[in-house]
Amino acid sequence: MDQPKFERMLRLMRMLSGNVTYSIDELADRLEMSPRTIYRYLDTFKAAGFSVGKVYGNIYRLTTLNDAHLDLSKLVWFSDEEAAIVNGMIDGLDNTNALKIGLKRKLAAVYDSTSIADYIGPKSNASTIQTLSEAIRQKHRVLLHGYKSSHSGQVRDRLVEPFSFTTNYIDVWCYDVDDGFCKSFKIARIDEAEMLPEPWKEEERHKAQPMDVFRMHGPDAIHIKLRLSQMAGNLLQEEYPLSVKNLRKDGDNWIFEGDIRRLQGAGRFVCGLADEIEILEGEELREYVRNFMLHHSTL
Repeated sequence: MDQPKFERMLRLMRMLSGNVTYSIDELADRLEMSPRTIYRYLDTFKAAGFSVGKVYGNIYRLTTLNDAHLDLSKLVWFSDEEAAIVNGMIDGLDNTNALKIGLKRKLAAVYDSTSIADYIGPKSNASTIQTLSEAIRQKHRVLLHGYKSSHSGQVRDRLVEPFSFTTNYIDVWCYDVDDGFCKSFKIARIDEAEMLPEPWKEEERHKAQPMDVFRMHGPDAIHIKLRLSQMAGNLLQEEYPLSVKNLRKDGDNWIFEGDIRRLQGAGRFVCGLADEIEILEGEELREYVRNFMLHHSTL
């Protein structure tokens, strides 16, 4: 494809994915093409896997399943775990494969540029995610209506200052104005998010807690070391892809060594495979597993 033609196609894609809608005639005039050529390019986009939707009349736009007004630059997003999986698949290619370097560069380019603005969650949560995203951008407080807490069992409104999202945007990190510290809130447990005109007042206290490979957050690191059977090691990598950076082979077994942030994630995994995993280091984890197994054996 010659460069001028390619540039016109890219300009057309941008116009079809922006906030302003154009008729076929307006697109043809702005891009100095014939309406017939515009229609041909639309067919090309469809064949390439893009969703081309008819708004009304002869007005079209590029759409996504969740948001018909999503900008083209926001059509691709990788979470940490998705990036790890794709990266691992690419690493599995033979080093002589000419595509390997190109794929790695493209993954890095996409992965490094991702943010919450690039993602719209499940349809039932889309409105909440969009409101929180806008509040983060404008640095405004938010009222979380009818939040269902798993810890207290209460359902009540929360006044918060949202400032970041977790991996896969399951949770949002907020400064809780009433409690006076930062905590994560699950998006699915929020009935409705209302952005308030009131700006942030505690920005200097906004700090998300680190997340471990078991998707648990916490301020303190707890060091553990596990010996896993071949089966347990494989299951760990499948269920928690980021664990691969903490794994090494040890004969027929695997050794996992690293820091966790809370005991629940690693503890429940160990309890589910108690005959396949040996705790080599981590007295707190041993105590958690003992108590967990004792409690469930008496039920």
